[in-house]
Amino acid sequence: MRTTRVENINNQPNQFRIWTKDGMYFQSYNSIICFIPDRRDKPILLDKDVWNYSRTTSKYRNIFLAETRTETEKKIKEGTYKLVDLN
Repeated sequence: MRTTRVENINNQPNQFRIWTKDGMYFQSYNSIICFIPDRRDKPILLDKDVWNYSRTTSKYRNIFLAETRTETEKKIKEGTYKLVDLN
């Protein structure tokens, strides 16, 4: 049985990786920013309202996804990433 696990990103308060049975979330403060599903046939989800909310959120989103904002925006336009309501 898999359990939920939470870890600070780079030991920073308010920046979290959250592992669940379905995949991994990135949470910044009280908002879910991104979800990477375990299933490869499902798209990565970004919250439509807060995926690019602030400098801090963007910095840790880039770390979480291991890419730049430009790369993220390209994947949104291509449909590789989906903008949805995660909150």
